Amino acid sequence: MKLVEKLIQNRILSKEEFVELLANTDAEDREILRKEAVRLREKYYGHDVYIRGLIEFTNYCRNNCYYCGIRRDNRHLERYRLTKEEILSCCESGYRLGYRTFVLQGGEDPWFNDDRMEDIVHNIRTDYPDCAITLSVGERSRESYQRLKEAGADRYLLRHETANEAHYRKLHPEEMSLANRKECLYTLKELGYQVGAGFMVGAPGQTFECLAEDLIFLHDLQPEMIGIGPFLPHHETPFAHEEKGSYDLTIYLLSVLRVMFPNVLLPATTALGTIKATGREQGMLAGCNVVMPNLSPVANRKQYELYDNKICTGDEAAECRGCMENRMASVGYHLVVDRGDFKHA
Repeated sequence: MKLVEKLIQNRILSKEEFVELLANTDAEDREILRKEAVRLREKYYGHDVYIRGLIEFTNYCRNNCYYCGIRRDNRHLERYRLTKEEILSCCESGYRLGYRTFVLQGGEDPWFNDDRMEDIVHNIRTDYPDCAITLSVGERSRESYQRLKEAGADRYLLRHETANEAHYRKLHPEEMSLANRKECLYTLKELGYQVGAGFMVGAPGQTFECLAEDLIFLHDLQPEMIGIGPFLPHHETPFAHEEKGSYDLTIYLLSVLRVMFPNVLLPATTALGTIKATGREQGMLAGCNVVMPNLSPVANRKQYELYDNKICTGDEAAECRGCMENRMASVGYHLVVDRGDFKHA
């Protein structure tokens, strides 16, 4: 109880205290934290849920992360790239359905260089001036981030995955660098993006100490968005036979994050809905306020498989939108037609 109260009061704990908090399975303490998370969420965002139209536009990736289904060495994956016209068509259908944020997510695909990405972002910005554009295309140079910002991008999602160096090395090949990942996030903040970071819960080798370092890193970064979800294995990766991340711990961490960051944009992720059928609804009841239905062409959805058994790969965009509306209504929340920007305290 004492640590729960301290977190509610101070919004931050020491590493040792976070470890103790995360190891605490007392149902009463967790419920106190959950109720405070919901109170804060409703203070800043009411019962509104922001929808983001997710466009998974390429599953090519130069990286070889050990946990990811679209890793470079997965030779059994059918690769694809959407054309600019296909991306704009996704935006058009999404706009009709009430989306006012488009999220362009892809692997780190060198084909989508600065010129091509700048052209795509500029076209979306011109066609949909009232919409927010979020990019999730990995580690790039400062110049690249600057060009994309000037072309019209508003937000950038780049999960740090883990803030612990030893754990990072267990998840990534030698050529990748945690220092560079962190530097990218701070650069994005400096350039004026609304920035999203985050991590997997239950990734192989993760300890409560690792998670405590994640929470402290996020406190230092102060992102506008935080995305977390349970680790889910993919059969074509070195972690194919590892255990899934904990659903209960993920839900608990969502409440911890909302208490730490009262006005943050906090999605109930697809991974949460994959590990449990009502996961996204329960995420709302733990402090979330964002969902990201899929606008990608149905023909490509199965190919963007970061982990096994991903949900909603066969649904049309309108089905995803309608399904999400009903799911949110079932727990007392409602989708809104809004850019859904971060609200400053």
